[in-house]
Amino acid sequence: MSSSRTTPSSQTVTPELRRWLIEQAEAGHAAPVILQTMLDAGWEEDVAVDALEATLREHLNEIAVRQGLPSAVPVPEPPLGESPVHIDVGDRQVDVLLAMANPRIVVFGNLLSPEECDALVEAARPRMARSLTVATRTGGEEVNDDRTSHGMFFQRGETDVVRRLEERIARLVQWPVENGEGLQVLHYRPGAEYKPHHDYFDPHEPGTPTILQRGGQRVATLVIYLNEPEKGGGTTFPDVHMEVAPRRGNAVFFSYERPHPSTRTLHGGAPVIAGEKWIATKWLREREFK
Repeated sequence: MSSSRTTPSSQTVTPELRRWLIEQAEAGHAAPVILQTMLDAGWEEDVAVDALEATLREHLNEIAVRQGLPSAVPVPEPPLGESPVHIDVGDRQVDVLLAMANPRIVVFGNLLSPEECDALVEAARPRMARSLTVATRTGGEEVNDDRTSHGMFFQRGETDVVRRLEERIARLVQWPVENGEGLQVLHYRPGAEYKPHHDYFDPHEPGTPTILQRGGQRVATLVIYLNEPEKGGGTTFPDVHMEVAPRRGNAVFFSYERPHPSTRTLHGGAPVIAGEKWIATKWLREREFK
């Protein structure tokens, strides 16, 4: 890239600039070094950061697709650009307790009040049945031996608490309410667990095209803890050797830009050792879920 300084009026992200960015990355230069070179040449920081992130993301996606991976798609993303301690979601301040970039995992605190947690549990309790999983072989549902919880689904906006939570989640991860599946509540007794799995639908299974007709792929998951078991029951991420403790009112968010294990979003519900565990799960789709 030329060392002559640019002016704001000339700061257009051209194909030439994109080629230069890719060349720098392929030559082994780290992103901060490339960014500093752009700043030294007179690029405005916001323009430079956006150009660098978009170009490298597109380039990595092209490489992945050439290697046989599914193409990446846009995913929900909490507003963490300025490393906030809290995120204002309109009716409360949600705490940011942990943020990991790859895989994208964010742990939130204070997403729900204790009263809201109790209200969801009590509304769900009379409707609990043995939990099913989506059967990608057929497009239907099935009992899965890896999942030993009981659960139920609320319709979107079914109760005031569900509606408030869905609107809160939409603001928190910047994704439309209508792109969310109905909220699922799960109950785990001692010994119950959900062995490690992925939430996206396997593109190679024959039933997946039928499932995707309702709103496209799942692109993110939010697991919300409605109570605290005495022991066990954490959410595990084996690919990154991480476990999130089930604290009431807290939640763990993770996104996956392609339906492939390379997203490192393998996760599970560890066995409850003592007490019981209640969680609510919100799955987010590419498009409106119908």
